[in-house]
Amino acid sequence: MSRIETLAVHAGREDFAELGVHAPPIDLSTTYPVRDLDEGTASFDALVGGAASAGNSIYARLHNPTVDRVEKAIARLEGTEACVGYGSGMAALTAMLMDARSRGGHVLVVRPLYGTSDHLLASGLCGIEAEFVDAGEIALRKRADTALVIIETPANPTLDLVDIRAVVAAAGHVPVLVDSTFATPVLQNPAELGAAYVMHSATKFLGGHGDVIAGVVCCSEERAKPLRVVRAATGALMHPLGAYLLHRGLATLALRVERAQANAEDIARRLAAHPAVAKVFYPGLGTTRNAHLVGEQMRGPGALMAFEMAEGYGAAAAVMAHVGLITPAVSLGSVDSLIQHPSGLTHRVVSEAAKTATGITPGLLRLSVGIEAVDDIWADLDQAMRRAGMSQVA
Repeated sequence: MSRIETLAVHAGREDFAELGVHAPPIDLSTTYPVRDLDEGTASFDALVGGAASAGNSIYARLHNPTVDRVEKAIARLEGTEACVGYGSGMAALTAMLMDARSRGGHVLVVRPLYGTSDHLLASGLCGIEAEFVDAGEIALRKRADTALVIIETPANPTLDLVDIRAVVAAAGHVPVLVDSTFATPVLQNPAELGAAYVMHSATKFLGGHGDVIAGVVCCSEERAKPLRVVRAATGALMHPLGAYLLHRGLATLALRVERAQANAEDIARRLAAHPAVAKVFYPGLGTTRNAHLVGEQMRGPGALMAFEMAEGYGAAAAVMAHVGLITPAVSLGSVDSLIQHPSGLTHRVVSEAAKTATGITPGLLRLSVGIEAVDDIWADLDQAMRRAGMSQVA
């Protein structure tokens, strides 16, 4: 198998010479002519039944060639047989939960994880029973109707790491879903560690430029079929223009992750020494749970971190108000640096008890480090923290 840097550039492009193109084609058709009715009905049955492709795409809700192309590329990056693309990361998770409901309906979940994921699970909206547990409790909390174990590692927003191999062993016959959005295939491949499903909010690092909303689930072909059935029935297919932009973003994925990670390691050290910061949560500093998994499970500490402002909420809000180069906005994994307040934004829908238990405090900020010059990122962050301090004194 080629190295990840090569796969990121070439995966999904294997037929370009035959097509006589250099850039991925975009198929924006909503429907496809059916001249041979027998072939059409056979194709319809295949796609509605979860097949990856058929002789005729029939209708874009069932299949789109541009989406299919990027799915194949991401599957190669994750080392899985299949990848199923959705219109967002939350649509991907929803499909997973609907499939889990058909297999038992009880789901074990390790916190922390993305706030809206937490909210969807806790709400029971998808008809499943989510039980939130510590990773060490999985073997004890399994039931006959447990259909799925869900973890996110690195975790959002505290960057805790979860031992995927240990979770898979504890789960036994129960499939494990790993949200690997923060790590990307560049730094972590959960399927190689036994995970049945690997999920990404492709909006983040995979797209990488803040212009795509998409989600993917990578898994075996057998497990992909019911996920495609849900997608076809609910209309959750990724838009072909989004698929095109996502595929274009993949080509620079390894370069972007490596540069952003190098910047993050530098920024994390500087933050740890700053008088306005009480604590930095970053695997590369050894300050997160299971940080020893960097170098084992993960090939690097990544480009995300969180840090606690010593003066709490007021200082955190002031930093967001005073950054200039860094964008104060939710999301992550873009070429530019983004900072946001988990308690007030991404995790606002999480219960106060859960936020307290997982360290999501009013003074916590999450920083997604971009690929800008590291000294420029730091200069902006430092001036914002200094101005925040003056605002607090005033």
